[in-house]
Amino acid sequence: MDLALAAQMGEAVAEKVLQYRRDESGWKICREGNGVTVSWRPSVEFPGNLYRGEGVVAGTPEKVWDFVKPLAGSLRVTWDENVTSFEVIQSFSDTMCVTRTATPSAAMKLISPRDFVDLVLVKTLEDGTIVSNAAHVEHPLCPPTPGYVRGLNHPCGCFCEPVPGEPGRTRLVTFFQTDLSGLLPQSVVDAFFPRSMAGFYANLQRAVRRVPALTKGTEAAVPFQ
Repeated sequence: MDLALAAQMGEAVAEKVLQYRRDESGWKICREGNGVTVSWRPSVEFPGNLYRGEGVVAGTPEKVWDFVKPLAGSLRVTWDENVTSFEVIQSFSDTMCVTRTATPSAAMKLISPRDFVDLVLVKTLEDGTIVSNAAHVEHPLCPPTPGYVRGLNHPCGCFCEPVPGEPGRTRLVTFFQTDLSGLLPQSVVDAFFPRSMAGFYANLQRAVRRVPALTKGTEAAVPFQ
């Protein structure tokens, strides 16, 4: 994949994801509990929904980022039950690459294993927020894989935001709008994403807690808020 084209595509996706973060209109809460809120609104990218998750994680933004980053050295496969493998297909820089992520069957095997090939661009904002931005791409080194349905991630992202006055905590805001492809009943899809996102936050918090804080006393083991 050409570097200039990848950079152009990555910046376009990042701009969309930032707009999702800034636009508070139209969200409808579909799941709430344990300090995590999952909302949705119709996607303008495909005939499906854009989902937003939000919660505060006990861990610094840098520490939380280590667990969620979609880059080389990602820890997702060690704690995220919805990720069975992750690999970098092509690396352009420390902050931009093409990745392949594989997911297991889900919803009592109504959803078969999927894989996703995405262009990822990471940015750091002025306030210290670390943002991952991603969207599906086709790549010659990653054709469809036997045993997997190729899903499509429309512009999605993850914001690891500092919490003012609380350096040991991170506000994590996530956006997903995924076309799972295949002949899935819409009711199955609508039920899967909110439950999956809530589980993502719970599993992430457990994973972060298992790793000792670098600075004693900066991270308290507290529920999501």
